[in-house]
Amino acid sequence: MTTYSFRLFIAGQTVRSQEAVANLRLLCDSRLRHRYDLQIVDAVERPELAEEERILATPTVIRLSPSPQRRVIGDLSDHPRTALALGLPDASPHSEEVRP
Repeated sequence: MTTYSFRLFIAGQTVRSQEAVANLRLLCDSRLRHRYDLQIVDAVERPELAEEERILATPTVIRLSPSPQRRVIGDLSDHPRTALALGLPDASPHSEEVRP
């Protein structure tokens, strides 16, 4: 089974940042179960990492693995579109996608 790895860049504890975190967790839980790692990086606290990854806007999620890397910018609220952009497998037929 493939394990996915993500790095989500946010800017502070804003509503938009919290929504992006919640949306990504919900999406990963529904499509990947326990097969993912998620690192949340506050670009305000870690500007050097944001610069290294060339983050121009937040929230931005990077799928680090499997290769190739993929990026999505925004609050990730459009789950089907975000899943497609990140190359995630379809949701299991036994689970329903719940929108916040």
